[in-house]
Amino acid sequence: MENFSDIGLRPEIIQAITEIGYEKPTPIQEKVIPAILSTDRDIIALAQTGTGKTAAFGLPLIEKIDPSRKVIQGLILCPTRELGIQIYNDLENYSKYIGGLGITAVYGGASMRDQIRSLRHNCQIVVGTPGRVLDLIERGELDLRSISFLVLDEADEMLNMGFQKDLDAILSTSPEDRQTLLFSATMPQAIARMARNYMRQPEEISVGTRNTGAANVVHEFYMVHAKDRYEALKRIADIHPDIYGIIFCRTRTDTTEISRKLIHDGYNAAVLNGDLSQSQRDHVMEQFRSGQLQLLVATDVAARGLDVNDLTHVINYQLPDELEVYIHRSGRTGRAGKSGTSISIIHTRESRQIRLLENMSGKKFIRKRVPTGEEICERRLYQLVKKVESVEVNEEQIASFLPAINQQLESMSKEELIKRFFSFEFNQFLNYYKNSPDLNIQDNERSSDRSGKKDKISYTRMFINLGEKHQLQPARLMGILNDYVADRRFRIGKIDILRKFSFFEVDSHMAPEILRALKDQEIDGRKIEVDIAKPDQYQSKDTQPGKSHKSEGGNFNRKTGNNRFSEGGGEGRKNKKKNKRVH
Repeated sequence: MENFSDIGLRPEIIQAITEIGYEKPTPIQEKVIPAILSTDRDIIALAQTGTGKTAAFGLPLIEKIDPSRKVIQGLILCPTRELGIQIYNDLENYSKYIGGLGITAVYGGASMRDQIRSLRHNCQIVVGTPGRVLDLIERGELDLRSISFLVLDEADEMLNMGFQKDLDAILSTSPEDRQTLLFSATMPQAIARMARNYMRQPEEISVGTRNTGAANVVHEFYMVHAKDRYEALKRIADIHPDIYGIIFCRTRTDTTEISRKLIHDGYNAAVLNGDLSQSQRDHVMEQFRSGQLQLLVATDVAARGLDVNDLTHVINYQLPDELEVYIHRSGRTGRAGKSGTSISIIHTRESRQIRLLENMSGKKFIRKRVPTGEEICERRLYQLVKKVESVEVNEEQIASFLPAINQQLESMSKEELIKRFFSFEFNQFLNYYKNSPDLNIQDNERSSDRSGKKDKISYTRMFINLGEKHQLQPARLMGILNDYVADRRFRIGKIDILRKFSFFEVDSHMAPEILRALKDQEIDGRKIEVDIAKPDQYQSKDTQPGKSHKSEGGNFNRKTGNNRFSEGGGEGRKNKKKNKRVH
């Protein structure tokens, strides 16, 4: 298909998108738009972010909506306010030459009164987040009885964000004969269940392969000790002077801590997490989109719906708990036909996650060495040389200053002048990385870790009041221990996950320390109870045993901080109440 006029859209829409600059449909648009226009059948469309999904459902939706009917005919649900605003603006642009068509965006953090006024005025299409849409339905201000089209955009993201109940309630109030269009980057089991429950024999349209990342994204990983993770992050940023990217962390606490340290160490960074007010969030995003910020440190939830097409890098400071989330993260770069790089900073016990990601995405992950201080200095020095070489000189403006400058510097030779200039610009960097250690894990260290599993160790069996009911998995249990226990030089033996509680084995000498570290702590709002397990002490008729697991805790030290151009102290142990760290 050569252009949009071949698809069958009305001339008013073609005129609008031509003015925007749309010329040829993207693969997802080429497949989905004719399918929606030619049938009332439900459709599941699988495609990565940045592939033109909004136009894929937005253009045919505008084509099929009847502006003369003053009722709501289409509902578009999306996970975040930012994405909702983006979709609303796009639809407004697509429909600018279609008279009488009303579009309303509804989302939290904005005046509900204004949104209700807009719904009552003249509205055929509603774009909204599940929470606000359900609130308006329950208030009797949003009537879905007349809708013919329901779009679920980034459905997997909405489920990941905990909107399952809201979606169930919304879908149950809409007509059964509606056309449902589900757009998702991945196809987890939860999406499949939703399709079975709320869609009628849907046609599945895929662009690329399920759960795969964008084709023009390179995937790299760096392996370091956990204590060196932040230092490795700084070196990765330093070796890419023009980096413009997002650093993903698992928790709000991590994002706040990492962004604070980066700013303190001289990096052009900011944080984006759920602790920010909407005005603070808008300000940060305005700075990031305009290029005033190079690095944005964010949680997965906070980054959803971001519309930034020029990112050079996505950095996984920690791998996500759900590997499918990695696909979403990496999809933030390499958009709109551009190339990008997705980087993960891992430690030895996460090698398996890398292999799983390779199998799931069908992409090869390249192991890279953390650059040495000498390599970084060489890269930055040559970049400075190129900048000096390419700088534009305004002869007229500088002419009057040249006599005084020449007089001041006439005693220096060309070589001396060059050395002094670059030393002036570069001494801080050179001094910072002078005698910097190699952060890379050597092969003999990995072999030592593996062989250590065969050592005879005295284990103590421990009880914890978390189980399958609380979404506890072996990886999450190990993450909890790594987060709360300051001395991480311990090993984990057998793990038994039961329905309401679990058992795990640790080095006997570490049992008292683990009891102290986890005392009075909370995970996801539930107070942790940990004790030395006693035979037959915790038995229940309704307890169903889970699988047994064998893991190694590995060796970890408390992470130390290091300011970029001055000495810095250690961070100390972090007290995190909500964390699902996988190690």
